[in-house]
Amino acid sequence: MMLLFLTVLAASLAPARGEVAAGLKQVTFWAVSLLFFIYGAKLSTATILSGLTNWKLQTVILLCTFALFPLLGLALNPLAGLWLPAAMGIGFLYIGCLPSTVQSSIAFTSVAGGNVAGAVCAASISNLIAVVLTPVMLALLVPQGGEHAVDAGAIWTICKQILLPFALGQLCRPLLADFLNRQKLPTMIVDRGSILLIVYAAFSAGVVNGIWSKLSAGALVLTVGLCFAMFVVVVAVALAAGRAMGLGRADLYAVLFCGSTKSLATGLPMAGILFAGPDLPLIVLPLMVYHLMQLVLCALISQRAAG
Repeated sequence: MMLLFLTVLAASLAPARGEVAAGLKQVTFWAVSLLFFIYGAKLSTATILSGLTNWKLQTVILLCTFALFPLLGLALNPLAGLWLPAAMGIGFLYIGCLPSTVQSSIAFTSVAGGNVAGAVCAASISNLIAVVLTPVMLALLVPQGGEHAVDAGAIWTICKQILLPFALGQLCRPLLADFLNRQKLPTMIVDRGSILLIVYAAFSAGVVNGIWSKLSAGALVLTVGLCFAMFVVVVAVALAAGRAMGLGRADLYAVLFCGSTKSLATGLPMAGILFAGPDLPLIVLPLMVYHLMQLVLCALISQRAAG
């Protein structure tokens, strides 16, 4: 979280411009591709298949991720538009269409004593589905022809940058899985580093185009409040739906952490592809706020459950 704040500060004080910005765009593309190649190489296919047998758990999580969240995004979009820039209203819609986190939702589920195999399965399927589903949902929800319309070629671009490297990683898994599981530090550097590169590139472009002149302290406070409201509603509905489906304690923790989180690692690369123009930082700002909030709140919940 501190690195994210420092990266935004660095972009505000020393934004990338001209040829540096163009070079950074290329570096970021390959860093993200490498990140998803590593995800594919580390992910156990057997774990996903075993998690699929718990269809009640997977159904509740997928409905929270791709039905409940988009409905909340639609509800918050006009509300945000009353006091926030229009691009930030689109940002709440974007949060709603994204998949759940992979690493953090699994980690929180593990700490809380939840169904880790179910969480691995749900998070992985969510991210694979999102490669196609996220741009399709956005194309339906965001008015086409406007300044924030979704790029029509986005699905193919996302497949090249995210799905293809992931598939190659799965093919190379027998050769690389043990090595990557032993090498925690390099993997973490690629994971965190790719996110920080995207944040720096996006906010550099935003600073050059005067992003901070469009935001006030009150707007940031309102954004935090709306993100908190979204999180609370999703957690309450997810747990109620899980109990109604007869899920046990371990499954409920998987529902909570997979159903309420949204992926920054997937969301930032996709945003750069889906949304062209100077408003990109404003669109991803609600996602960054929600991501930071979910880390803090889920950490507190998981530690309380473990205690």
